[in-house]
Amino acid sequence: MARTAQGTPGAPHILIVGGGYVGMYTALRLQKKLKRELRRGEVRVTVVDPNSYMTYQPFLPEAAAGNISPRHVVVPLRRVLPKCTVRKARVTELNHDERWAIVQPLAGPPERITYDYLVMAAGAVPRLLPIPGLAENGISLKTVGEAIHLRNHVLEQLEIAESTDDVELRRKALTFVFVGGGFAGVEAVAELEDMTRDATKYMRKVTPQDLRFVLVEATDRILPEVGPDMGKWTAEQLRGRGIAVKMSTFLQSAVDGQIELSDGSSFPAGTLVWNAGVKPSPVVRNGDLPVDERGRVKGTEYLTIEGLVRAFTAGDNAAIPDLTEDGMFCPPNAQHAVRQAKLLGDNIVRSMRGKTLKPYVHGNLGAVAGLGLHKGVANPLGIKLKGWPAWFFHRSYHGAMVPTFNRKIRVIADWTLALFLKRETVSLATIEQPRADFELAALDDGKAKAKAKADQNAV
Repeated sequence: MARTAQGTPGAPHILIVGGGYVGMYTALRLQKKLKRELRRGEVRVTVVDPNSYMTYQPFLPEAAAGNISPRHVVVPLRRVLPKCTVRKARVTELNHDERWAIVQPLAGPPERITYDYLVMAAGAVPRLLPIPGLAENGISLKTVGEAIHLRNHVLEQLEIAESTDDVELRRKALTFVFVGGGFAGVEAVAELEDMTRDATKYMRKVTPQDLRFVLVEATDRILPEVGPDMGKWTAEQLRGRGIAVKMSTFLQSAVDGQIELSDGSSFPAGTLVWNAGVKPSPVVRNGDLPVDERGRVKGTEYLTIEGLVRAFTAGDNAAIPDLTEDGMFCPPNAQHAVRQAKLLGDNIVRSMRGKTLKPYVHGNLGAVAGLGLHKGVANPLGIKLKGWPAWFFHRSYHGAMVPTFNRKIRVIADWTLALFLKRETVSLATIEQPRADFELAALDDGKAKAKAKADQNAV
Protein backbone atom coordinates (compact mmCIF):
# COMPACT_ATOMS: atom_id res chain seq x y z
CA MET A 1 0.00 0.00 0.00
CA ALA A 2 1.31 3.44 -0.93
CA ARG A 3 1.00 6.07 1.76
CA THR A 4 -0.05 9.62 0.92
CA ALA A 5 2.28 12.58 1.46
CA GLN A 6 0.84 15.29 3.67
CA GLY A 7 1.28 18.97 2.94
CA THR A 8 -0.07 22.40 3.88
CA PRO A 9 -3.84 22.29 3.35
CA GLY A 10 -4.98 24.41 0.41
CA ALA A 11 -1.48 25.30 -0.83
CA PRO A 12 -1.09 24.60 -4.57
CA HIS A 13 1.43 21.82 -5.10
CA ILE A 14 3.69 21.82 -8.19
CA LEU A 15 5.19 18.40 -8.98
CA ILE A 16 8.25 18.38 -11.23
CA VAL A 17 9.15 14.93 -12.56
CA GLY A 18 12.86 15.04 -13.39
CA GLY A 19 15.78 17.03 -12.05
CA GLY A 20 17.74 17.56 -15.26
CA TYR A 21 17.97 20.73 -17.34
CA VAL A 22 14.24 21.40 -17.54
CA GLY A 23 13.42 20.20 -14.04
CA MET A 24 16.15 22.14 -12.25
CA TYR A 25 15.84 25.36 -14.27
CA THR A 26 12.04 25.33 -13.94
CA ALA A 27 12.35 24.95 -10.17
CA LEU A 28 14.94 27.75 -10.07
CA ARG A 29 12.56 29.99 -11.99
CA LEU A 30 9.69 29.16 -9.65
CA GLN A 31 11.90 29.91 -6.62
CA LYS A 32 12.53 33.35 -8.10
CA LYS A 33 9.01 34.14 -9.30
CA LEU A 34 7.19 32.68 -6.26
CA LYS A 35 9.70 33.73 -3.63
CA ARG A 36 7.19 35.24 -1.21
CA GLU A 37 4.58 32.54 -1.75
CA LEU A 38 7.13 29.79 -1.04
CA ARG A 39 8.35 31.57 2.07
CA ARG A 40 4.81 31.90 3.42
CA GLY A 41 3.90 28.30 2.55
CA GLU A 42 1.24 29.41 0.06
CA VAL A 43 2.68 27.14 -2.64
CA ARG A 44 4.82 24.00 -2.62
CA VAL A 45 7.29 22.67 -5.23
CA THR A 46 8.51 19.08 -5.27
CA VAL A 47 11.22 17.74 -7.59
CA VAL A 48 11.37 13.96 -8.01
CA ASP A 49 14.39 12.36 -9.67
CA PRO A 50 16.38 9.11 -9.23
CA ASN A 51 19.45 11.31 -8.67
CA SER A 52 19.76 14.20 -6.24
CA TYR A 53 21.82 16.20 -8.72
CA MET A 54 21.62 17.71 -12.20
CA THR A 55 24.28 16.68 -14.73
CA TYR A 56 25.75 19.26 -17.10
CA GLN A 57 26.00 16.82 -19.99
CA PRO A 58 28.14 18.92 -22.41
CA PHE A 59 31.02 18.36 -19.97
CA LEU A 60 30.75 14.55 -19.88
CA PRO A 61 33.29 13.97 -22.71
CA GLU A 62 35.80 16.19 -20.91
CA ALA A 63 35.07 14.41 -17.62
CA ALA A 64 35.67 11.07 -19.34
CA ALA A 65 38.95 12.39 -20.72
CA GLY A 66 40.10 13.73 -17.34
CA ASN A 67 40.02 17.44 -18.22
CA ILE A 68 37.32 18.13 -15.61
CA SER A 69 36.68 16.39 -12.31
CA PRO A 70 33.42 14.37 -12.52
CA ARG A 71 32.25 16.00 -9.27
CA HIS A 72 32.33 19.38 -11.00
CA VAL A 73 29.90 18.48 -13.80
CA VAL A 74 27.02 17.80 -11.40
CA VAL A 75 24.93 20.34 -9.47
CA PRO A 76 23.45 19.23 -6.10
CA LEU A 77 19.71 19.90 -6.33
CA ARG A 78 19.15 20.45 -2.62
CA ARG A 79 21.85 23.11 -2.53
CA VAL A 80 20.42 25.17 -5.40
CA LEU A 81 16.76 24.52 -4.59
CA PRO A 82 16.49 25.28 -0.85
CA LYS A 83 12.85 26.38 -1.18
CA CYS A 84 11.79 23.15 -2.90
CA THR A 85 11.41 19.58 -1.71
CA VAL A 86 13.81 17.24 -3.53
CA ARG A 87 12.84 13.57 -3.54
CA LYS A 88 15.44 11.00 -4.63
CA ALA A 89 12.92 8.53 -6.03
CA ARG A 90 11.35 7.16 -9.21
CA VAL A 91 7.85 7.89 -10.46
CA THR A 92 6.29 4.50 -11.16
CA GLU A 93 2.72 5.58 -11.89
CA LEU A 94 0.95 8.82 -12.68
CA ASN A 95 -2.73 9.73 -12.97
CA HIS A 96 -3.21 13.32 -14.08
CA ASP A 97 -6.99 13.08 -14.20
CA GLU A 98 -6.97 12.55 -10.44
CA ARG A 99 -3.73 14.55 -9.86
CA TRP A 100 -1.59 11.94 -8.12
CA ALA A 101 1.68 10.12 -8.70
CA ILE A 102 3.24 7.04 -7.10
CA VAL A 103 6.94 7.42 -6.29
CA GLN A 104 9.33 4.70 -5.18
CA PRO A 105 12.03 6.01 -2.80
CA LEU A 106 15.41 4.39 -2.25
CA ALA A 107 14.04 2.39 0.67
CA GLY A 108 10.64 1.71 2.10
CA PRO A 109 7.20 1.41 0.52
CA PRO A 110 6.02 3.46 -2.47
CA GLU A 111 4.36 6.77 -1.69
CA ARG A 112 1.38 8.51 -3.25
CA ILE A 113 1.87 12.23 -3.91
CA THR A 114 -1.04 14.49 -4.82
CA TYR A 115 -0.42 17.63 -6.85
CA ASP A 116 -2.16 20.54 -8.56
CA TYR A 117 0.33 21.35 -11.34
CA LEU A 118 2.49 18.83 -13.21
CA VAL A 119 5.80 19.38 -15.03
CA MET A 120 6.91 16.32 -16.99
CA ALA A 121 10.66 16.79 -17.43
CA ALA A 122 11.98 13.24 -17.17
CA GLY A 123 14.43 13.73 -20.04
CA ALA A 124 15.73 10.97 -22.28
CA VAL A 125 17.64 7.69 -22.19
CA PRO A 126 19.83 6.06 -24.85
CA ARG A 127 17.91 4.69 -27.83
CA LEU A 128 19.14 1.13 -28.26
CA LEU A 129 18.54 -1.00 -31.34
CA PRO A 130 18.09 -4.79 -31.40
CA ILE A 131 21.70 -5.39 -32.39
CA PRO A 132 23.21 -8.67 -31.13
CA GLY A 133 25.77 -8.04 -28.40
CA LEU A 134 25.04 -4.30 -28.03
CA ALA A 135 23.31 -4.49 -24.65
CA GLU A 136 26.01 -6.80 -23.25
CA ASN A 137 29.09 -4.92 -24.54
CA GLY A 138 28.10 -1.32 -25.20
CA ILE A 139 28.19 1.75 -22.97
CA SER A 140 26.65 5.17 -23.46
CA LEU A 141 27.78 8.59 -22.27
CA LYS A 142 24.64 10.11 -20.75
CA THR A 143 25.52 10.07 -17.04
CA VAL A 144 28.49 11.00 -14.88
CA GLY A 145 28.71 7.37 -13.78
CA GLU A 146 29.14 6.29 -17.39
CA ALA A 147 31.81 8.96 -17.91
CA ILE A 148 33.80 7.66 -14.93
CA HIS A 149 33.40 4.05 -16.03
CA LEU A 150 34.36 4.82 -19.63
CA ARG A 151 37.52 6.64 -18.56
CA ASN A 152 38.61 3.79 -16.30
CA HIS A 153 37.69 1.19 -18.89
CA VAL A 154 39.66 2.85 -21.70
CA LEU A 155 42.75 3.29 -19.52
CA GLU A 156 42.40 -0.31 -18.34
CA GLN A 157 42.46 -1.44 -21.98
CA LEU A 158 45.81 0.32 -22.37
CA GLU A 159 47.07 -1.50 -19.27
CA ILE A 160 45.98 -4.83 -20.75
CA ALA A 161 47.91 -4.12 -23.94
CA GLU A 162 50.96 -2.95 -21.98
CA SER A 163 51.08 -6.12 -19.89
CA THR A 164 50.72 -8.80 -22.58
CA ASP A 165 52.55 -10.04 -25.66
CA ASP A 166 49.47 -11.76 -27.08
CA VAL A 167 48.99 -10.05 -30.45
CA GLU A 168 45.26 -10.74 -30.72
CA LEU A 169 44.57 -9.63 -27.17
CA ARG A 170 46.53 -6.43 -27.70
CA ARG A 171 44.74 -5.66 -30.96
CA LYS A 172 41.33 -6.07 -29.33
CA ALA A 173 42.25 -4.00 -26.26
CA LEU A 174 43.58 -1.15 -28.41
CA THR A 175 40.53 -0.96 -30.70
CA PHE A 176 37.85 1.56 -29.67
CA VAL A 177 34.56 1.81 -31.56
CA PHE A 178 32.18 4.79 -31.21
CA VAL A 179 28.73 4.59 -32.83
CA GLY A 180 26.94 7.87 -33.54
CA GLY A 181 28.26 10.95 -35.31
CA GLY A 182 26.31 13.60 -33.43
CA PHE A 183 27.71 15.87 -30.73
CA ALA A 184 27.98 13.14 -28.10
CA GLY A 185 29.71 10.63 -30.37
CA VAL A 186 32.14 13.02 -32.02
CA GLU A 187 33.17 14.78 -28.81
CA ALA A 188 33.58 11.44 -27.01
CA VAL A 189 35.83 9.86 -29.65
CA ALA A 190 37.88 13.06 -30.03
CA GLU A 191 38.40 13.63 -26.30
CA LEU A 192 39.24 9.99 -25.51
CA GLU A 193 41.61 9.67 -28.46
CA ASP A 194 43.36 12.75 -27.15
CA MET A 195 43.58 11.20 -23.66
CA THR A 196 44.89 7.80 -24.80
CA ARG A 197 47.51 9.46 -26.97
CA ASP A 198 48.75 11.28 -23.87
CA ALA A 199 48.68 8.07 -21.83
CA THR A 200 50.91 6.21 -24.28
CA LYS A 201 53.76 8.65 -23.53
CA TYR A 202 54.33 6.80 -20.26
CA MET A 203 54.15 3.28 -21.68
CA ARG A 204 56.88 1.08 -23.10
CA LYS A 205 54.94 -1.27 -25.37
CA VAL A 206 51.96 0.84 -26.49
CA THR A 207 52.51 3.65 -28.99
CA PRO A 208 50.03 6.06 -30.62
CA GLN A 209 50.36 4.05 -33.83
CA ASP A 210 48.98 0.98 -32.03
CA LEU A 211 45.71 2.73 -31.22
CA ARG A 212 42.70 2.15 -33.45
CA PHE A 213 39.70 4.46 -33.13
CA VAL A 214 36.64 3.95 -35.32
CA LEU A 215 33.66 6.32 -35.58
CA VAL A 216 30.56 4.76 -37.16
CA GLU A 217 27.72 6.96 -38.45
CA ALA A 218 24.57 5.74 -40.20
CA THR A 219 24.04 8.93 -42.26
CA ASP A 220 26.30 10.50 -44.86
CA ARG A 221 27.75 13.19 -42.55
CA ILE A 222 28.71 13.90 -38.96
CA LEU A 223 27.84 16.86 -36.75
CA PRO A 224 24.82 17.95 -38.83
CA GLU A 225 24.19 20.73 -36.28
CA VAL A 226 27.24 22.72 -37.45
CA GLY A 227 26.39 22.47 -41.15
CA PRO A 228 27.71 20.30 -44.00
CA ASP A 229 30.94 22.23 -44.60
CA MET A 230 31.99 22.23 -40.96
CA GLY A 231 30.93 18.60 -40.60
CA LYS A 232 33.13 17.67 -43.56
CA TRP A 233 36.03 19.63 -42.08
CA THR A 234 35.59 17.82 -38.75
CA ALA A 235 35.66 14.42 -40.48
CA GLU A 236 38.88 15.37 -42.23
CA GLN A 237 40.43 16.51 -38.95
CA LEU A 238 39.50 13.26 -37.21
CA ARG A 239 40.90 11.20 -40.08
CA GLY A 240 44.08 13.25 -39.94
CA ARG A 241 44.47 12.09 -36.32
CA GLY A 242 44.18 8.46 -37.39
CA ILE A 243 40.51 8.02 -36.48
CA ALA A 244 38.62 5.95 -39.05
CA VAL A 245 35.36 7.77 -39.85
CA LYS A 246 32.85 5.40 -41.50
CA MET A 247 29.72 7.14 -42.78
CA SER A 248 26.58 5.51 -44.21
CA THR A 249 27.57 2.52 -42.12
CA PHE A 250 25.66 0.54 -39.49
CA LEU A 251 26.71 -1.61 -36.57
CA GLN A 252 25.30 -5.09 -37.26
CA SER A 253 26.71 -7.16 -34.39
CA ALA A 254 28.93 -6.88 -31.33
CA VAL A 255 28.69 -10.41 -29.93
CA ASP A 256 31.65 -11.20 -27.64
CA GLY A 257 33.27 -7.92 -28.70
CA GLN A 258 33.47 -8.94 -32.36
CA ILE A 259 32.37 -5.87 -34.30
CA GLU A 260 30.59 -6.42 -37.59
CA LEU A 261 29.71 -3.41 -39.73
CA SER A 262 27.44 -3.04 -42.74
CA ASP A 263 30.42 -2.24 -44.99
CA GLY A 264 31.59 -5.84 -44.54
CA SER A 265 34.39 -5.15 -42.06
CA SER A 266 34.75 -7.35 -38.99
CA PHE A 267 37.23 -6.98 -36.13
CA PRO A 268 37.46 -7.42 -32.34
CA ALA A 269 37.17 -4.37 -30.09
CA GLY A 270 37.59 -4.02 -26.36
CA THR A 271 35.48 -0.85 -26.22
CA LEU A 272 32.10 -0.07 -27.77
CA VAL A 273 30.54 3.34 -27.07
CA TRP A 274 26.94 3.86 -28.22
CA ASN A 275 25.76 7.43 -28.82
CA ALA A 276 23.31 6.84 -31.66
CA GLY A 277 20.35 8.87 -30.46
CA VAL A 278 18.03 9.08 -27.49
CA LYS A 279 14.40 8.30 -26.69
CA PRO A 280 12.04 9.71 -24.04
CA SER A 281 12.44 8.35 -20.53
CA PRO A 282 10.18 5.35 -19.82
CA VAL A 283 8.62 7.42 -17.02
CA VAL A 284 6.37 9.22 -19.53
CA ARG A 285 4.67 5.91 -20.36
CA ASN A 286 3.83 5.22 -16.70
CA GLY A 287 0.77 7.42 -16.76
CA ASP A 288 -2.10 8.83 -18.77
CA LEU A 289 -0.23 11.55 -20.66
CA PRO A 290 -0.70 11.78 -24.45
CA VAL A 291 2.38 10.65 -26.40
CA ASP A 292 3.25 10.61 -30.10
CA GLU A 293 4.54 7.76 -32.25
CA ARG A 294 8.09 8.31 -30.90
CA GLY A 295 7.00 8.13 -27.27
CA ARG A 296 7.33 11.87 -26.65
CA VAL A 297 4.79 13.78 -24.59
CA LYS A 298 2.63 15.85 -26.92
CA GLY A 299 3.35 19.46 -26.08
CA THR A 300 2.14 22.82 -27.35
CA GLU A 301 3.97 26.04 -28.16
CA TYR A 302 2.97 27.23 -24.68
CA LEU A 303 4.85 24.25 -23.15
CA THR A 304 1.58 22.79 -21.91
CA ILE A 305 0.64 19.16 -22.47
CA GLU A 306 -1.83 18.80 -25.30
CA GLY A 307 -5.41 18.43 -24.12
CA LEU A 308 -4.62 18.63 -20.41
CA VAL A 309 -5.10 21.36 -17.81
CA ARG A 310 -2.34 22.45 -15.41
CA ALA A 311 0.13 20.11 -17.10
CA PHE A 312 3.42 21.29 -18.65
CA THR A 313 6.35 19.68 -20.40
CA ALA A 314 9.60 20.53 -22.21
CA GLY A 315 13.02 19.12 -23.02
CA ASP A 316 14.08 15.76 -24.42
CA ASN A 317 10.91 13.90 -23.41
CA ALA A 318 8.59 16.36 -25.17
CA ALA A 319 7.50 17.13 -28.73
CA ILE A 320 7.42 20.95 -28.69
CA PRO A 321 6.53 22.68 -31.98
CA ASP A 322 9.32 24.83 -33.40
CA LEU A 323 7.57 28.05 -34.38
CA THR A 324 10.58 29.12 -36.46
CA GLU A 325 10.18 26.15 -38.83
CA ASP A 326 6.77 24.95 -40.01
CA GLY A 327 6.00 21.34 -39.16
CA MET A 328 9.18 20.84 -37.16
CA PHE A 329 9.80 20.19 -33.48
CA CYS A 330 12.48 21.64 -31.22
CA PRO A 331 15.55 19.38 -31.21
CA PRO A 332 16.48 17.63 -27.95
CA ASN A 333 19.47 19.70 -26.89
CA ALA A 334 20.57 21.75 -23.90
CA GLN A 335 20.17 25.06 -25.72
CA HIS A 336 16.42 24.57 -26.06
CA ALA A 337 15.92 22.85 -22.70
CA VAL A 338 17.36 25.73 -20.66
CA ARG A 339 15.34 28.38 -22.47
CA GLN A 340 12.17 26.30 -22.45
CA ALA A 341 12.50 25.77 -18.70
CA LYS A 342 12.58 29.49 -17.95
CA LEU A 343 9.46 30.14 -20.01
CA LEU A 344 7.80 27.05 -18.53
CA GLY A 345 8.32 28.42 -15.02
CA ASP A 346 6.94 31.78 -16.09
CA ASN A 347 3.88 30.15 -17.70
CA ILE A 348 3.11 28.19 -14.55
CA VAL A 349 3.10 31.44 -12.60
CA ARG A 350 0.90 33.07 -15.26
CA SER A 351 -1.47 30.12 -15.08
CA MET A 352 -1.70 30.40 -11.29
CA ARG A 353 -2.43 34.13 -11.56
CA GLY A 354 -4.97 33.81 -14.37
CA LYS A 355 -2.79 35.47 -17.00
CA THR A 356 -2.30 34.59 -20.68
CA LEU A 357 0.50 32.12 -21.42
CA LYS A 358 3.34 33.03 -23.77
CA PRO A 359 4.53 30.80 -26.66
CA TYR A 360 8.06 29.45 -26.93
CA VAL A 361 9.91 31.02 -29.85
CA HIS A 362 13.64 30.57 -30.12
CA GLY A 363 15.97 30.83 -33.08
CA ASN A 364 19.05 28.66 -33.40
CA LEU A 365 22.08 30.33 -31.83
CA GLY A 366 24.48 27.92 -33.50
CA ALA A 367 26.45 24.96 -32.22
CA VAL A 368 29.85 24.27 -30.73
CA ALA A 369 31.83 21.06 -30.20
CA GLY A 370 35.14 20.30 -28.54
CA LEU A 371 37.48 17.92 -30.36
CA GLY A 372 40.11 17.46 -27.69
CA LEU A 373 42.63 19.82 -26.13
CA HIS A 374 42.97 23.05 -28.17
CA LYS A 375 40.77 21.65 -30.96
CA GLY A 376 37.14 22.37 -31.79
CA VAL A 377 34.49 23.40 -34.32
CA ALA A 378 31.69 25.96 -33.96
CA ASN A 379 29.24 28.15 -35.86
CA PRO A 380 27.83 30.67 -33.35
CA LEU A 381 25.28 32.89 -35.08
CA GLY A 382 26.51 31.68 -38.46
CA ILE A 383 30.18 32.52 -37.81
CA LYS A 384 32.39 29.53 -38.71
CA LEU A 385 35.18 28.80 -36.24
CA LYS A 386 37.73 26.01 -36.44
CA GLY A 387 40.62 24.71 -34.36
CA TRP A 388 41.87 26.75 -31.41
CA PRO A 389 39.35 29.67 -31.74
CA ALA A 390 36.46 27.18 -31.76
CA TRP A 391 37.92 25.34 -28.75
CA PHE A 392 38.31 28.64 -26.87
CA PHE A 393 34.73 29.62 -27.73
CA HIS A 394 33.53 26.15 -26.64
CA ARG A 395 35.11 26.55 -23.22
CA SER A 396 34.01 30.16 -22.85
CA TYR A 397 30.40 29.37 -23.71
CA HIS A 398 30.06 26.30 -21.52
CA GLY A 399 32.04 27.91 -18.71
CA ALA A 400 29.43 30.65 -18.69
CA MET A 401 26.46 28.28 -19.06
CA VAL A 402 27.31 25.70 -16.39
CA PRO A 403 24.89 26.32 -13.49
CA THR A 404 25.90 28.06 -10.25
CA PHE A 405 28.89 30.25 -9.46
CA ASN A 406 30.35 27.41 -7.39
CA ARG A 407 30.55 25.07 -10.40
CA LYS A 408 31.86 27.78 -12.71
CA ILE A 409 34.82 28.42 -10.40
CA ARG A 410 35.57 24.70 -9.97
CA VAL A 411 35.48 24.03 -13.72
CA ILE A 412 37.65 27.06 -14.51
CA ALA A 413 40.09 25.91 -11.80
CA ASP A 414 40.30 22.48 -13.46
CA TRP A 415 41.04 24.07 -16.81
CA THR A 416 43.59 26.49 -15.34
CA LEU A 417 45.50 23.76 -13.53
CA ALA A 418 45.59 21.74 -16.75
CA LEU A 419 47.58 24.55 -18.37
CA PHE A 420 50.45 23.94 -15.94
CA LEU A 421 50.07 20.31 -14.88
CA LYS A 422 50.08 17.16 -16.98
CA ARG A 423 46.87 15.22 -17.45
CA GLU A 424 46.29 12.32 -15.03
CA THR A 425 46.01 9.03 -16.94
CA VAL A 426 45.63 6.53 -14.11
CA SER A 427 42.92 3.88 -14.24
CA LEU A 428 40.87 3.58 -11.05
CA ALA A 429 38.90 0.57 -12.25
CA THR A 430 39.05 -1.00 -8.79
CA ILE A 431 36.49 1.52 -7.53
CA GLU A 432 33.86 -0.44 -9.45
CA GLN A 433 34.58 -3.46 -7.23
CA PRO A 434 35.50 -1.79 -3.93
CA ARG A 435 34.94 -4.94 -1.82
CA ALA A 436 37.04 -7.30 -3.96
CA ASP A 437 40.14 -7.18 -1.71
CA PHE A 438 37.98 -7.34 1.42
CA GLU A 439 36.18 -10.44 0.14
CA LEU A 440 39.50 -12.01 -0.86
CA ALA A 441 40.88 -11.40 2.63
CA ALA A 442 37.75 -12.92 4.14
CA LEU A 443 38.12 -15.94 1.86
CA ASP A 444 41.73 -16.38 2.92
CA ASP A 445 40.75 -16.14 6.59
CA GLY A 446 38.05 -18.72 6.02
CA LYS A 447 40.50 -21.11 4.40
CA ALA A 448 42.98 -20.61 7.23
CA LYS A 449 40.33 -21.37 9.85
CA ALA A 450 39.15 -24.44 7.94
CA LYS A 451 42.73 -25.76 7.71
CA ALA A 452 43.32 -25.14 11.42
CA LYS A 453 40.13 -26.98 12.28
CA ALA A 454 41.07 -29.90 10.03
CA ASP A 455 44.53 -30.11 11.64
CA GLN A 456 42.96 -30.09 15.10
CA ASN A 457 40.56 -32.87 14.17
CA ALA A 458 43.46 -34.90 12.77
CA VAL A 459 45.24 -34.66 16.09
